[in-house]
Amino acid sequence: MQTETKLQLFESVHIRSHWDAEQEEWFFSIVDVVAALTDSANPTDYLKKLRKRDEQLGEYLGTNCPQVAMPSASGKSRKTLAATTRQLFRIIQSIPSKKAEPFKLWLAEVANQRLDQLQDPELSIEQAMLDYKRLGYSDSWINQRLKSIEIRKELTDEWKKHGLQEGAEFAFLTDVIYKTWAEKSAKEYKQHKGLKKENLRDNMTNKELVMNMLAELSTKEISEVVNPQSFAEHEDVAKRGGGVAKEARLKLEAETGKKVVTSQNARQLQLSNKGKMND
Repeated sequence: MQTETKLQLFESVHIRSHWDAEQEEWFFSIVDVVAALTDSANPTDYLKKLRKRDEQLGEYLGTNCPQVAMPSASGKSRKTLAATTRQLFRIIQSIPSKKAEPFKLWLAEVANQRLDQLQDPELSIEQAMLDYKRLGYSDSWINQRLKSIEIRKELTDEWKKHGLQEGAEFAFLTDVIYKTWAEKSAKEYKQHKGLKKENLRDNMTNKELVMNMLAELSTKEISEVVNPQSFAEHEDVAKRGGGVAKEARLKLEAETGKKVVTSQNARQLQLSNKGKMND
């Protein structure tokens, strides 16, 4: 399971946090949050008294908040009571503090920025490179992935130019492209790779990325020539663009005897290739 532990800074107070990539959640040290909100000299003791005073909170913590390994003051890893962003909002309600509202805003920003960067790395290319590097992707795969981001953006810009809406319409057309070249919907493709919330493209091999780039590039190029006016016409263009990549996929598979669409995901590929995203 890919994880990351780091110190987050709120008004000069360090709060230990742990990113769980499988659950796609930040877990924050509750005692550190208490220290940030109360300026208590002994936040551990404050938390103990708080749990006794507020029985419902004590029960909530015991039932919902896990012990997560994080670095202690000595630098050694020790388990500490931790909470997700949603759970912290519940806990903050029981702590009288003038810092509560600014802390909530800070917490939401930390959580959203991380999710945005991991689920949609296009929002921050530099951060995406750091994230991919930290997660163990090879330099060659990262270069390929960033190129795919550029091509994807060119396609979505083309769709926006025609007045298509981000969200449902983009998702539908993207699904058409996948179904055409890979013969799987996005959902089926993710199930094939054993994925849940993870980004599908982040779990593609180099060959899969190349084929998907060809499909999206072809869709954009055809759209520029055809100038579709209706959504049905955009769907047809997406099928044609995906068809270009399907032909290439079938040709490559016939020449090599190897399937392009694989069940391997990023974690499996990194383990089997010692951190290198090779085919």
